[in-house]
Amino acid sequence: MSLPAPPVRCGIIGTGGIAHAHAHALTDLGDRAELSAVAEIDPARAAAFTERFPVSAVYGDAQGMLETERLDLVHICTPPKTHVPLAIAAMRAGVPALVEKPTALSLAEMDELAEVEAETGVPVLTVFQHRYGPAAIRLRKLVASGALGRPLVATCETLWYRDDAYFDVPWRGRWADEGGGPTMGHGIHQFDLLLSILGPWTEITALAGRLSRPTNTEDVSMALARFENGALATIVNSVVSPRETSRLRFDFEYATVELEHLYGYREANWRFTPAPGHEDLIGLWLDDDPADPESGHRLQIEAVVDAIAHGLEPGVSLTDARRTMEFAAATYASAFQGRAVTAGEITGDDPFARSMHGGAVPWPPVKGTVTA
Repeated sequence: MSLPAPPVRCGIIGTGGIAHAHAHALTDLGDRAELSAVAEIDPARAAAFTERFPVSAVYGDAQGMLETERLDLVHICTPPKTHVPLAIAAMRAGVPALVEKPTALSLAEMDELAEVEAETGVPVLTVFQHRYGPAAIRLRKLVASGALGRPLVATCETLWYRDDAYFDVPWRGRWADEGGGPTMGHGIHQFDLLLSILGPWTEITALAGRLSRPTNTEDVSMALARFENGALATIVNSVVSPRETSRLRFDFEYATVELEHLYGYREANWRFTPAPGHEDLIGLWLDDDPADPESGHRLQIEAVVDAIAHGLEPGVSLTDARRTMEFAAATYASAFQGRAVTAGEITGDDPFARSMHGGAVPWPPVKGTVTA
C-alpha cells in the first residue's frame, strides 16, 4: 500500500481579490496542499488576508519568500505588469509559478519566459480555469474522437460591463500596465476555451474601438478567425454591455454545443443539440456525475497540485498560453493596421511582438497618461 503524497507547499504573491480565489481553492484541497507563505508589500492587506486564511509565514516582498521558503508552487496574483519579473524570480529560485492572466504583456515577454524556462527547467503555468470544467473536458474528447464530425462555425462572446470608476485603479486600462483592454483582461478566458476546443487558428481579421470608457486601451474588440481545420469563428470582447453574459457556440457536422454563463459554468449552462439523424450522440454528451463543480479556480489548481504531487506535467504550459496570447496580439495588429494577420506572422522586432498596441493606437490617450 503506497503512502499518500505529502502536501504540495504553496506560496501566494499578492493578496488582492483574486488571491482569495486561490487561497479558497488551496484550503478546499485539505491535506493535498498547504498554504505555507504569502508575500505582500501592503501590511494592512496582508493582515486582512491572514485573518481569513491560515498562513504560516508572511513576507513583505516576493524575493524574501522565494529565498527562505521551501515551496513546490507559487501563485502570482499581482497586477499584470509584475507577472514576468516575478515568474522569472520564481523560476530562478527553482519554484514553478502559476500566473494569473495575462501571463505577460507581450509576445516578446512570453518568449523571455520561455528562454528562462528552458534554462532552469522550471515551468510557468497560466490560470485559464475554464478549460477544466467537466463539460469542456468532455467536449474536447468528443472533438478529438471525431464523434461530432468536423467543426464548422463557432461564436465566442464576452459581453461584460465595467463602469468608468472601474478604471480608477491606476494599472487598469493602461497598455504599459495591463497590456490591453477586454481582449487581454476579460475575453481572454472565453477565447482561450474556444482555442482549446478548435485548435490552431490560421488567420484573423479584427476591429477594435474605444467607444465609451476612460481608458487608453480598447473597450470593445471583434474578430473573425479561420482555423486549420477549416472552421470559421467570430469573437467579441466588450466591457460596455449592460446585460452581462459569456457565450460560446460550436456548430459541428453532427451537433451544436452551446455554453452561456458569466464568470463560471456548470452542466446546466451547456446545451447539446444533435443534428437530425444523430440523436444517439446525446448519450455521449450526458453526464450523471452528481458533483457538478463550477469551472472556477478550484478545478485548475486541484489539477496542478495533483500533477506536481505525482511528478506529472501540469497545465496550462507556456506553449499553450502563448497560442492564446498570439491570438490577442493578432487581434490588435489586425484592428490597428486594417488588414488580416496570419498565425506565426508576429515575430522578432515586429512592433506587435513588443507590445499589444504596436505603437499604432488610433485614438489619443486619456488626458494625463501615455499610450505606452
